Amino acid sequence: MRQIRILFLFVFILSFAPVHAQTPTPPAAVSIALSKMTPEEKVGQLFLVSFNGLDTSTESQIASLIQRYHVGGVVLSAANGNFSNADTLTQTHALIASLQTLEWNNTSTETVYVPLLIGVAQEGDGYPTDQILNGLTPLPSEMAIGATWDVSYAEQVAKIRGRELAALGFNLYLGPSLDVLESPSALGEDLGTRVFGGDPFWVGEMGKAFIKGLHEGSENNLLVIAKHFPGVGGADRLPEVEVSTVRKSLEQLKQIEFAPFVAVTSSATMANGAVDGLLVSHIRYQGFQGNIRATTRPISFDPQALNQIMTLPEFSTWYNEGGLLISDNIGVNSVRAFYASGGNQFSARVAARDAFLAGNDIIYLGNIKADDAPDIYTTTTRVLDFFAQKYREDAAFAQRVDISVARILTAKLGLYDDFTLSKVVSPALLLNEFGTGTDVTFAVAQNSATLITPNLQDLASVLPQPPQPNERLTFITDTVSAKQCAECPAQPQLSMDALEMAILKLYGVQSGNQIEEFRLSSYSFENLQALLDAPDENQFMLDDFSVADWIVISIADASKGQPALINRFLREHPEVLLNKNVILFSFGAPYYFDTTALSKFTAYYALYSKQTQFVDVAARLLFKELTPIGASPVSIPAINYDLISVMAPDPNQIIPLFLDLEPVSVPDTTFTPEPTPTSLPLFKIGDTIALRTGEIVDLNGNTVPDGTVVQFSMNLIGEGGGIVQQVSAVTAQGVARASFGLDRPGLLEIRVTSEPALISDVVQLDVSQSGSVAVSVVTPVLTQSVEPTPEVVVEKAEDPYITTEGYPRFSAWSVSMIMTLLIAGFVFFIATQFMQRNLALRLSLGILLGGFIAYNILAFGIFGITNWLITTSLNGVTIVTLIGQALGFVGGWFWARGKNNVIINDKYICFR
Repeated sequence: MRQIRILFLFVFILSFAPVHAQTPTPPAAVSIALSKMTPEEKVGQLFLVSFNGLDTSTESQIASLIQRYHVGGVVLSAANGNFSNADTLTQTHALIASLQTLEWNNTSTETVYVPLLIGVAQEGDGYPTDQILNGLTPLPSEMAIGATWDVSYAEQVAKIRGRELAALGFNLYLGPSLDVLESPSALGEDLGTRVFGGDPFWVGEMGKAFIKGLHEGSENNLLVIAKHFPGVGGADRLPEVEVSTVRKSLEQLKQIEFAPFVAVTSSATMANGAVDGLLVSHIRYQGFQGNIRATTRPISFDPQALNQIMTLPEFSTWYNEGGLLISDNIGVNSVRAFYASGGNQFSARVAARDAFLAGNDIIYLGNIKADDAPDIYTTTTRVLDFFAQKYREDAAFAQRVDISVARILTAKLGLYDDFTLSKVVSPALLLNEFGTGTDVTFAVAQNSATLITPNLQDLASVLPQPPQPNERLTFITDTVSAKQCAECPAQPQLSMDALEMAILKLYGVQSGNQIEEFRLSSYSFENLQALLDAPDENQFMLDDFSVADWIVISIADASKGQPALINRFLREHPEVLLNKNVILFSFGAPYYFDTTALSKFTAYYALYSKQTQFVDVAARLLFKELTPIGASPVSIPAINYDLISVMAPDPNQIIPLFLDLEPVSVPDTTFTPEPTPTSLPLFKIGDTIALRTGEIVDLNGNTVPDGTVVQFSMNLIGEGGGIVQQVSAVTAQGVARASFGLDRPGLLEIRVTSEPALISDVVQLDVSQSGSVAVSVVTPVLTQSVEPTPEVVVEKAEDPYITTEGYPRFSAWSVSMIMTLLIAGFVFFIATQFMQRNLALRLSLGILLGGFIAYNILAFGIFGITNWLITTSLNGVTIVTLIGQALGFVGGWFWARGKNNVIINDKYICFR
């Protein structure tokens, strides 16, 4: 009875798996191969495994997994010691060839040879996101690419990566990350620079270009698996550390998280831009189906939630055409913690089964170790045996396996013409073809460098010149080092003197002698920590800081609390920063510091990556050889840099507006026609006029995201005029389209707006009851009020009489007081000619008092006068002062007059 219940429960769970009946019939070669495969060979194809070291002998554990258990693929990583420090590229090529040969040598007439998937996650930016640290071109992080806002750089970088990885023998790439970093974490608990940015449209555009580059660079010999589906940008911790819970409904996920993945799975995706598979992440959603109290299991283990996502129209076509789903690594601590919660033992077989039944075609086991197994190898073999047994015992499970294996074999067949070793193993390495793409990395560094604070206009005033030959520079650098393997020596990724060496190379004695070496000194964050913990023992550092003219701080990331260390230094030793240029370079994300901390830096630049080329760009920025032209692809709360606002249409643009005409085909003629004037389209009542905008740009000068709302308005000019028709449209690649029916006569004007951009070209046509009319396009001129310029702002800020807040400066006070004293003195002199001196004095005192009160109204901004004063400047000060003096004169007159009558004699005016 118990077995019947278990069987019923198992079949019930299977019913929630994604529907595979719509999967197209596999190619004949796949069907033939599938029919010849044993259960062990079939279930083996479902798994990606890892192994330690470099041993691929026939007695090794990895050889057993390949030859006996027929695993479908292997993922190599530095953490598992799969790469050596000496001749890394040659060794890696040989290792991959050896792994493929193990499977080939195990093939007989009774078995089927299926190439292994050899995967790697080589994300860029060196350690810890790169697995191979030597020999390959040092490529930038995804965020550095995103900060260029130029998809061509994404494609160029990916071409280099695809070419080099394919040449080594890799055929599976775990990346790129298509997560949207909507709300960055200053604590470093997010993906940081491992994402393209914080806007779903631009992440999708960068992702498409990157995937296209990988395919073209590898000559379509790489399966590209985008991660971390369906998106972990909103998670508050890394997926490998703990299973995060995100409170979002399915509809909310469609708007942000899903959008980049839709972009790379859409049928409209350009050639080579479609992704081959998705890496399904371990993330939970609260309120997924609308009930805020309901929380999914991790999506990678939840058949209902994953099926609901994959049956959406946005993904179903791609999936039914053979797109692969691969579970994220189920051997990580976050999965173990989830399954072992409540004191339960971690069962690898249960986790692998759940991942498969959830809808994943391939299960990435990684370094999985069950609580009831002595090691990783034993755990892996038990999982494979369990699946093979289940295949034999359960027809529904076997059918499910066959469907996934057919999809896997189809994908592998797409990599190679046929399954032969000569097709699979790449030819001998040409080492001179590796590491040749550094010019692309430098171009990305140059075009992504971003000035975070101050703005570019203010930089010239706060930092008017670069370091001078007689000035001292002190560098404090967040050092990063890594080992290619456990026994390998440490390699600097960002050394203590990296920036100092770059400056000496570019501006030292061999390059113009703009700086002298003895005036430079470098310290690490470890040195800084020692100073803060024991200042008396490290007084020499404080002395060095005190005599420095420039203090340059470089931070790599926030993984070890580096921002807190810098904040502590700024807080405990403000005296060493006085009258110095304090520069901050972030070679990681740009959002680690708050407003208070940023106010203590003279300038703050974001570089987004710590490769050598980015350090060189930092040196050039410091010496003002380069101007930072990049823009942050994520929001930065500390400077009120909100990505949604920045990506709104630029109000200081004239939106182009054109007739949307069908292209005219030119007939093939054998003679040259006489040149004729270009014909203009004519319209009459009853026709439809189609229009399109030109490219609409945002505040950074980039194309606005798809879906930006544009309003087309048709207006009737003249008596009884007004808006006749309005049409709302949305942009695609920065352009919006609309059409109007011409149903009434009169002079018509058509304009477009896309808030806050309100000015556009004007299409004019005078429609009459009879006959056709031509269309004219009028381009307006932006007025000063529409297009304020930085110069205007600077002039206001430098007003010699009024501050930018609308309060009088000392110069305005001086003018007001001089006016008051002069006029009071003049009135006193004149008045003494006609009245007694004490009465004349009262008139003068009234004028003085009125002038003083008037100035206090200006000084304290009473009656909201500040805004008016900003525009009127000294004229406003003069007007208010004169009004105050006039009122004071009137008050003085009544004071002098009192209740007495006035007697005017030959000389005096008397009151009695």
